Amino acid sequence: MTTREQNDFLTQTGPGTPMGNLFRLYWIPAMTSEEVPEPDCPPVRIKLLSERLLAFRDTQGKVGVIDEFCAHRGISLWFGRNEDNGLRCPYHGWKYDVTGQCVDVPSEPEASGFCKKIKLKSYPSVELGGVIWVYMGPPELKPPLPAFEWCTVPAAHRFSTKRTQECNYLQAIEGGIDSSHVSFLHRHELRHDPLHTGRGAELTAGTEVRFEVVETEGGMIIGVRRPAEPGHLYWRITQWVVPFHTMIPPYGNNALNGHAWVPIDDENCYTWCFTHHPTRALTDHELEVMRNGGGIHVKLIPGSFRPVVNMDNDYMIDRVAQKHHKSYSGVKGIAMQDAAIQESMGPIQDRSKENLVSTDNAIIMARHRLRKLAVAAQQGKVPDGIDPATHRVRSASLVLPESASFYEGAKDALHAKDGVAHTSI
Repeated sequence: MTTREQNDFLTQTGPGTPMGNLFRLYWIPAMTSEEVPEPDCPPVRIKLLSERLLAFRDTQGKVGVIDEFCAHRGISLWFGRNEDNGLRCPYHGWKYDVTGQCVDVPSEPEASGFCKKIKLKSYPSVELGGVIWVYMGPPELKPPLPAFEWCTVPAAHRFSTKRTQECNYLQAIEGGIDSSHVSFLHRHELRHDPLHTGRGAELTAGTEVRFEVVETEGGMIIGVRRPAEPGHLYWRITQWVVPFHTMIPPYGNNALNGHAWVPIDDENCYTWCFTHHPTRALTDHELEVMRNGGGIHVKLIPGSFRPVVNMDNDYMIDRVAQKHHKSYSGVKGIAMQDAAIQESMGPIQDRSKENLVSTDNAIIMARHRLRKLAVAAQQGKVPDGIDPATHRVRSASLVLPESASFYEGAKDALHAKDGVAHTSI
């Protein structure tokens, strides 16, 4: 059982908290490049790890991620004018560059050097895979750039989206590494979603599941087995890369999918959804399905990152479909089925009331691993998952003889190889 104290430790990620300090040691996917699409475009507000920040792209195309508020009188720089390589506060004209350095205070003589003394908090950023990543930790501990496969394939091979989720990041991650719920929650959706078809989708309907978990340098490999043909087992293998990336086992010839669950604050998170294929461009059909909310993606309220289906409309639950075995939950779409269940636990789940079973071993181990990582970071140790080599992994699905070790049998399939397709049935 997780105590209330342990739960607080794991779920609080604001400045100065152990988990917040840990998360700040990694590159964090923060925004899509499309949110700041061109030089001198309007700035964008963003909240990460309970910090209110502002992003803008300057005249040279560089992206800055800085404190939202002007150092003069605390005005939100979201109202600022993005001009001539800097963001100018509309209240009194103080201007800042992408590093947060004040470069002009019109009311003060340039000779005074006053503006050189003013610098807003800023964080390094980098664009990879159509995503703007931010590093929020100590400069001397800045890690190498991320190397996830979806970042490195050609743009035509990938599709990514971001949505907000109204719950703490941890219950979202725990949903991502819990493969046993697929047999129930997504049972009917797997028969109809065109991005989740294949023989594996049929075998996933089986509810006789067993879990095996292997810890790795970068996180965990979670193997879930179900009966297949006589003498064989169907294995679905999920990757968790610390602290917040998960990779979903594939179906048939479909592309690979994964998530990143990034805290906005203690009660909300961004759910990043990544789809990519290692060896081919995504088809027009696949892109159309995803843009219309299929697969692990959702439709958003225009001008926001909030799903059209949300808690305010009770997730548009269809009780008739649920009753007549057309939808196990009554909620449409794999992604929103997950979100509805995770948000239903409340903003922060009270884990002291749980009754866990053997299929929850991956969740238990993930909590333990996160606590260990946070404590190690407090002691000045470099945490796991920093090395880009630990990002070059894949999920997989395959059938193995009953006597075979899933980890040994799938070993080659669990590493990303350029130009080599993933393993799936």
